[in-house]
Amino acid sequence: MWDEKVIQMILEGIGETLYMTLLPTFLGYLIGMPLGILLTVTDKDGIRPNAGVYKVLDFVSNIFRSIPFLILLIMLIPLTRLIVGKSYGSNAMIVPLTIAAAPYIGRMVESSLKEVDHGVIEAAQSMGAGTWTIVFKVLLTEARTSLIVNATIVTATILGYSAMAGTVGADGLGAIAVRYGYNRYQADIMVVTVVLLVVLVQILQGIGMMLSRKFDRRRT
Repeated sequence: MWDEKVIQMILEGIGETLYMTLLPTFLGYLIGMPLGILLTVTDKDGIRPNAGVYKVLDFVSNIFRSIPFLILLIMLIPLTRLIVGKSYGSNAMIVPLTIAAAPYIGRMVESSLKEVDHGVIEAAQSMGAGTWTIVFKVLLTEARTSLIVNATIVTATILGYSAMAGTVGADGLGAIAVRYGYNRYQADIMVVTVVLLVVLVQILQGIGMMLSRKFDRRRT
């Protein structure tokens, strides 16, 4: 069973899984990072409280985070077809994966930024620092270790989503596990894909933890 064709399929599956993990995570941060910053800044204890803006962002974020990924994926099929031209394959999955990632990332960023000692923020304000100076030079700098740790968690979560997407037309290791391990009862392929998914998560977590230790201000 394990001929060159199967091995090539597994290798391509690894590449497709990484593609469906890393690109949506990057795109998700382009949306989720500003969302998390705005949630932090406009909160009642933020540096620029704005109840109206916060409530809208909080509501939208909670709505999207409350929808199970597979249901969200199906709901977004018309949008995916509009953007990509089809609703299956690795490229098509980037759309729902990014939309699923963005509010989750926003909440993770908000959580990291709210860990910053308020005394540091007050000190910056007393020296006349503006809102965006505080955001970029205080909040993001002080929270960088937590942000990296949370980014590692986000990446592992999106990898899991990409595997789930294999049940509804995605490529990658999840699709291989469903197509061969489940539909064709080839347990050996199922086991290999599961092991590879676990290995990928461990590698991504290892990289994230290494970076968090490197940038940990408490260790410098």
